[in-house]
Amino acid sequence: MSVRGFVILVALAAWAQTVPLPRIVKQGGTLRLHAPAGAVSATMNGRTVPLFPQSDGGPFGLMPVPANEKPGDYKLDLLDARGSVIESATVAVADAHFKKQNVVIEPALTTLKPAPGESEDASEFRKLVTATRFWSEPLSPPLRSCMTSPYGVQRYLNGKPTGDIHTGLDQRGAAGTPIHAVADGVVKLVRPWALHGNTVGIDHGQGLESMYLHMSRFAVAEGERVKKGDVIGYVGTTGRSNAPHLHWTLYVNGVPVNPLDWVHLSPCAPRVPAKK
Repeated sequence: MSVRGFVILVALAAWAQTVPLPRIVKQGGTLRLHAPAGAVSATMNGRTVPLFPQSDGGPFGLMPVPANEKPGDYKLDLLDARGSVIESATVAVADAHFKKQNVVIEPALTTLKPAPGESEDASEFRKLVTATRFWSEPLSPPLRSCMTSPYGVQRYLNGKPTGDIHTGLDQRGAAGTPIHAVADGVVKLVRPWALHGNTVGIDHGQGLESMYLHMSRFAVAEGERVKKGDVIGYVGTTGRSNAPHLHWTLYVNGVPVNPLDWVHLSPCAPRVPAKK
């Protein structure tokens, strides 16, 4: 065999080596994709996400797995700029066994509707995918407190099913407690909404966003650049809320994902009724 032929075979063998793609993820999880050179996007179950070149390596991107994704095996493809498959893997989506949760609120709040433009603006925020990456892991919880309601639970209001899944998580917090940005980013939303209450939305870049609801007041303005840990607002009970707390959501390429895949939080201990 000639030297030239040997070099070609070595190159082909290197190209054929399997990139270590994720193989299993729970419902609501996020696949962190480290792709080979030349990959510009990834697809799985009809969803396509962009991949971005990183300063410390090859292309990287985030593939969200919705909370209601049916458990089973799915094909994940990495594509080049022409749409050709560079690499494939089978990813198993595991059942997260989300529970049910009943929330008791004032009857008047159950009929509260979004303000004009509220749903549309929230939808546009979720669609943002900007090329600059501001975030790095680990993310930081917005409150140094426990979790009162996890992601993914099937929500009941006053004992009646809503058909909704809790797309974020709730943390306990006294009114006026400072709320912190979970990562560096750019503030894209600062809105006094009806259903969500006073809301801040931050774009962290390359498909990662966070949204914070029910604030009593704001500490940032739209267009402002923030760093991880900066105060962005204060705990309140505006909008559809039964008591002061923080509801926050992480979006990956427009899909709400489980924040517990990104930060560590412990459930709150059950409150013990005071003795009479």
